[in-house]
Amino acid sequence: MSFSRSKILAALGLCLALAPVAAARQIDVHDPVMAKEGDTFYLFSTGPGITLYSSTDMKTWSRRGRVFPGDPAWAKSVAPSFNGHIWAPDVVRHQGLYYLYYSVSAFGKNTSAIGLTINKTLDPSSPDYRWEDQGIVLRSVPHRDLWNAIDPAVIADENGTLWMSFGSFWGGLKLVKLSPDGKSVAEPQEWHTLAKRERSVLVDDADPGPAQLEAPFIFRRGDYYYLFVSWDKCCRGAESDYKMVVGRSRSVTGPYVDRLGRDLAQGGGTLLLAGTAEWAGVGHNSVYHFDGRDWIVFHAYETADGGLQKLKIAELTWDSGDWPVVDPAALNAYVGTVKE
Repeated sequence: MSFSRSKILAALGLCLALAPVAAARQIDVHDPVMAKEGDTFYLFSTGPGITLYSSTDMKTWSRRGRVFPGDPAWAKSVAPSFNGHIWAPDVVRHQGLYYLYYSVSAFGKNTSAIGLTINKTLDPSSPDYRWEDQGIVLRSVPHRDLWNAIDPAVIADENGTLWMSFGSFWGGLKLVKLSPDGKSVAEPQEWHTLAKRERSVLVDDADPGPAQLEAPFIFRRGDYYYLFVSWDKCCRGAESDYKMVVGRSRSVTGPYVDRLGRDLAQGGGTLLLAGTAEWAGVGHNSVYHFDGRDWIVFHAYETADGGLQKLKIAELTWDSGDWPVVDPAALNAYVGTVKE
């Protein structure tokens, strides 16, 4: 029995069509931040040593290792129960270098510190790629401080002065001026409270309390600084009820007010995006201006996947009153994958 070449090719094509195709795995990250160097986007997130990915299109990501091959040398001295997971980084370019701020803590405690490591480049294949840890920038101590030194985000104001927003729960989210080199708190010290939620004075100072807010991120656009904050609970999978709120100010130091004029430091906040039945909670966002468009980067907990956190990136648009808008359809529209 003989077969024509066309029949063989047709049969081969049918076999290939019926063969199982491995589905690309969605990228699951927590507390994502990004930077762009050249034509490449770099994504950093909470994880062992701080996880690092790269992409040329913000959709298909490649693993690029971790920032710390081990633990920061000082981590256990700050948080004895530190388990190797470094939290909530932030990456900025300053004085021609890349500054990566990061958090060391223990869940539900303010035995915390914010550290800094610096690199000439974000490209792990470059001969200049080498992270050099600068140690602790800011530390919180239980019963001394009614704030938590985690979730840093750094911005330069209109004069080039560096400010770091940070915090979670306790007495709210703070803003502190940094030294010109970005490695320490400026002297004389200047502190501001950015946002608070209700907390009884009777709650023990070492207890995070019910004031559920964290992850401040300040983005400058036009005449305003916009403060993005995550409300309610993260890190509970499908039980998470994380959501993002926003306020704005003409000064980096605030006060930041919502659409109704309520001060975020007095419990105010305009809802930007909340979870859905498919995405239980959304939050811990960062915001960037890339290639003429504004983007919001955050994580969301997928109900259908056991509440696993997934990367989400959406275009951030602006209404007629210059308030940010996120289309909820972006939760399903964006699918970021990892090349295995």
